[in-house]
Amino acid sequence: MADAPPPSLRLKIDRDALAANWRALNRLSGQASAGAAVKADCYGLGVAQCLPVLRDAGAQQFFVAHWCEVAAVARHVPASSISVLHGPLTDADAAYARATGAIPTINSLAQAKRWVESGGGPCDLMIDSGINRLGLSPHEVGDPLVAQLDVRTLMSHLASADEDGPKNVQQLAAFQAVIPLIKHGQVSFANSAGIALGPDYHFDLTRPGLSLYGGWQRPELASEIRQVAYPEAAIIQTRQIVAGESVGYNATFIAPRDMRVGVASLGYADGYLHHWREVGALEHNGHRLPVLGKVSMDMIVIDLSDAPDLSEGDWLSVPYSLPDAAQQSGIPQYELLTVLGQRLKSR
Repeated sequence: MADAPPPSLRLKIDRDALAANWRALNRLSGQASAGAAVKADCYGLGVAQCLPVLRDAGAQQFFVAHWCEVAAVARHVPASSISVLHGPLTDADAAYARATGAIPTINSLAQAKRWVESGGGPCDLMIDSGINRLGLSPHEVGDPLVAQLDVRTLMSHLASADEDGPKNVQQLAAFQAVIPLIKHGQVSFANSAGIALGPDYHFDLTRPGLSLYGGWQRPELASEIRQVAYPEAAIIQTRQIVAGESVGYNATFIAPRDMRVGVASLGYADGYLHHWREVGALEHNGHRLPVLGKVSMDMIVIDLSDAPDLSEGDWLSVPYSLPDAAQQSGIPQYELLTVLGQRLKSR
């Protein structure tokens, strides 16, 4: 089959910014070292593009959610450096962990039993300190099964690190009470926002995710974190419309005057969701080009009034500074990254 022509969508990754973000988070982790959460295809930006950058910057421990994510990450780093956060849900998961060397995270007594009975070996152990998701409850840590685990990293997870309030302190105290009860190699608690909470939350290993890829949720990180992802879309048609004509599905935009508009190759299938209707805009040479009408699956219509020289094939920038884009669209920063469609990455 012939090679496909160049796409009309692209996602530029600033690899220098990605590396700089890891180094900043590692420095802010103080005496701890920073790992890297690379689940969900490096938060939507692509394992093949991001993992080598994080590895070469200095990251040595990596975190995914699902066993199906291990193979892509293991192409770039040893499988023994990969922790699988969902743990061994089945005997097949335990067998896969043993075959690959990836490290299972034990989240329940049932998983502990499954791992021990499959032969045991290095594992991570998640303690639920108050988020009530995955993890052993503190009252379960005295179970004899726990004593049989070879715990490499003892972990917990913050529920509200992006906020100042009693929840963080409560979780810290709950986790600290458990730590002496379990034999372990190292301790890990802080995510990206948790790093900004200070040394009490750092322990031995931090697990940044969002802030590696350009997002920040605490003001302490604002000056440290650089934008990484830069989506771009090409214009695939221009047209003139006259005052009173409508644009897009359900005619939600009515032209107030004669206008020149462009159709850009970007839609909700690419992660540019309906939330951008009436608030979104693309950019070209400093000009803001508002989105007109509804976002379609594969395209949006934009106002070319301030860029009269643009034509088919010209490229437009999609403003994607994560904190700003989240504020404008109402879409959380995590979702802005992870909903990016595969067509943006098809290069």
